[in-house]
Amino acid sequence: MTRRALLCLVGLLATVSAVLVPVATSSAAGTTAPSFSAAAPLPAAKPVILVGTGGLTWSDVSEKSTPALWSLLRDGSTAAISVRSVFTNTCPIDGWLSLSAGNRAAADGPGKNGARSTTDPCPPVPTVDSGVVPGWNGYVKSATDKKFDSTLGTLGETLASNKQCVQAVGPGAGVGAAYSSGAVPRYADYDAGKLTGLLSACRVTLVDVGALRDPSDLPKGEAAPQGAGDRARQAGAIDTRIGEVLQAAPSGSDVIVASLSDAGSSERLRLIAAKGPSYGPGTLTSKSTRQPGLVQSADLTVTLLSAAAVPVPGSLGGATLTRGSAGANSAEAARDRLRALVDFDEASHEVHPLVPTFFNGVVYTQLAIYLLTAIVWRRDFGSTALRLRLLRITRRVAIVASTVPASTFLANLIPWWRFPVPLLAIVASVGLFVAIISAIAFLGPWGRRLTGPLAVVSLATMLVLGGDVMLGGRLQISSLMGLQPVVGGRFYGMGNVTFALFATSALLLCIAVSSYYVKRGEQRRAALATLVIGLAAVVVDGYPGWGADGGGPPALLPGLAYLVLAILGIRMTWRRGALIGGVTVGLFLLVGFIDSLRAVENQSHLGRFFDTLFTGGAWDIVSRKLEQNISILFGNYRLALLVPIALVFVIYILARPTSWGSRALERSYEACPTLRPGLIALLVMLTIGFAINDSGVAIPANGAIIAVPLIIAVSVRVLEDEARSLAKTRASRRG
Repeated sequence: MTRRALLCLVGLLATVSAVLVPVATSSAAGTTAPSFSAAAPLPAAKPVILVGTGGLTWSDVSEKSTPALWSLLRDGSTAAISVRSVFTNTCPIDGWLSLSAGNRAAADGPGKNGARSTTDPCPPVPTVDSGVVPGWNGYVKSATDKKFDSTLGTLGETLASNKQCVQAVGPGAGVGAAYSSGAVPRYADYDAGKLTGLLSACRVTLVDVGALRDPSDLPKGEAAPQGAGDRARQAGAIDTRIGEVLQAAPSGSDVIVASLSDAGSSERLRLIAAKGPSYGPGTLTSKSTRQPGLVQSADLTVTLLSAAAVPVPGSLGGATLTRGSAGANSAEAARDRLRALVDFDEASHEVHPLVPTFFNGVVYTQLAIYLLTAIVWRRDFGSTALRLRLLRITRRVAIVASTVPASTFLANLIPWWRFPVPLLAIVASVGLFVAIISAIAFLGPWGRRLTGPLAVVSLATMLVLGGDVMLGGRLQISSLMGLQPVVGGRFYGMGNVTFALFATSALLLCIAVSSYYVKRGEQRRAALATLVIGLAAVVVDGYPGWGADGGGPPALLPGLAYLVLAILGIRMTWRRGALIGGVTVGLFLLVGFIDSLRAVENQSHLGRFFDTLFTGGAWDIVSRKLEQNISILFGNYRLALLVPIALVFVIYILARPTSWGSRALERSYEACPTLRPGLIALLVMLTIGFAINDSGVAIPANGAIIAVPLIIAVSVRVLEDEARSLAKTRASRRG
């Protein structure tokens, strides 16, 4: 790679990053909502009652102990709900504030800048006093400081401005129904005897029936509610109040029961159920998650406004809750739905704490592979037989390691979370698929070819990840390397980790296929094959109905373009680099524009980013995502600092053919003609992805998890062939 070409690439990276940073960060945030136009047709208004609680999960529900919730499970639409707000665990006050804003909001904690950890006690939920929520201005300031584009009072103010009233019953309901000033014109304390009149006073009614606080999970310094009892007793008391609301609800009204907060320090999915004319027996769904049986708390505000037939502000972060798949209202059907809902919660709860341990294990395993590779790359290490044995072991270990990412997704085909020891079960599940993919890579006729295993593993990873998002993305939900619904950042499509693995696999497959054709002197076929594979990956990643990834295509396209030009022998220049950057930006904007023409409720992040850019709030999102990247690099995950260092090191190796790393790779470049330009294309993709995505540090880090072992396998195979040839030469001389 000439210095001039390197400068062109650096310029390309800077140009694309500068243009797309605001776009990618705003469109990939996962918290930007559909923009509902006031001129759009509105549904007919109908009475709706939101019964808010907290801390309850579907594991707390049974036919005998919670009859009201069981009746909702049997006769209504049900789902698991992600209640993640600003902080790791969501307190009851956070849930009600988020309902008020329609976006993430929370009360300040005792830490710096209002930070709150899982060990800090939850702030109390204030009771409306003289028609006003006490401390409201402090909540407003906190929402502004947190930069989630949250405006407290959105629910109450929007209803009032459209001549619809909202009745609040209980302290939390007062917070949720407050206007932007903190005023609550219609408020009453909870009294079962007066519910009938209160529930028919307004089109929208909020009822606070209390939150469950688990005594075994409470932060230090927070006392258990006096006289509340253990978890089961609290759940029973809350269920009794829910039953009272159901009995008092006016005929023809929809009743939604939602657990808005966590039960203590632990974060997990909670329960939601809806019953009424709009919600029959079956599954509750939302277009904001695209996952049947999984919704998020931001959907509640949109649902209440839609039920009242008022325009929904475009800044909100959810979609209307609807009935998905229908089901029977029998006890047996209810048990089946309960099993599925508990599975959703248990899988999410069990996998989430394992993710940091898993990634640390992967990092240390990779470092061990690097160390072993550095040893066997030395020609003077041990006897020829010993070196051959070590080379063979290194190659096989590297290939096996590269199959782990796809296997973590396939592991969700097995309900590992149901086993007594989930950790052992998920390790065994991943190991099973590692063995299957590795066997395919080793045992077929391709296993004897230089790039055969590389092609098999790359293709398998592409098929698993790409096929999953095309079919709805269920495998990546609550997987070790997939999306975590308790975090609530993204529920569908390709996140940073999935994109990194998918795009890296696509470029590695391009290297394997193009090298085959280039060796045969068929450069045009090599370029065409690369273009077909790469563009297919771009479509799967960027198509709003599949990957819906805003920051992926702008990273993958420049790398793909460079590789195609390199295969055709066309030198990279400043003009060509600018053209590639311009086409990339143009295509991205075109896809976003086309997506924006679809029905608003069907739009993805690609079609909605324009709202943030042109209506304000874009800088808040960009700065918040920048803070996330900085916290990852310099926070608790110190190993993340290796990512920018590694990128600089790779650039140095590729730019200096005589450097230490390239000496060992030169022989691989000769055996695999497109390996070097492929590595440069991979570097371009990972660097742009790192620069323009929120939490972009995950992209090169996860891309390396599959790229480095496979590249090592190719290089070691070349050294293995050379060592075997040298051994034969020496043997013939002795003979």
